[in-house]
Amino acid sequence: MRNITFLLLAGSVLFSCSKKEENVAVESNVMLEEPAVATATSTQPEGLTLIQGMDCLTCHKEEGALVGPSYKEVAAKYTEADIDQLADKIINGSVGVWGQIPMTPHAGLSKENAKKMVEYILTLK
Repeated sequence: MRNITFLLLAGSVLFSCSKKEENVAVESNVMLEEPAVATATSTQPEGLTLIQGMDCLTCHKEEGALVGPSYKEVAAKYTEADIDQLADKIINGSVGVWGQIPMTPHAGLSKENAKKMVEYILTLK
């Protein structure tokens, strides 16, 4: 009886673990897709709309550090001269500037949209 109970428990653990891996794979594909672009009738900045359409808010928020720095901390540290550099960090990922937790790369994001996101963040000074 113990063997059957053990096999059922082990099988359910393996099944639940394999389901989580599938969800992670689906979520990681979302990060690689280009987010929806704001429409002309939208009242919020296009960079904010792009941020909201991606996984950025999982690790960052406007005020107060989460996993990564807040957008206001980033805005205080950088200037408009850094837009290209920061856009590259969003696309390629980064580690070491704000600690040792790496920022996930967003390889499917265009440089143009990454720059719009950075431009929005820099307005939060």
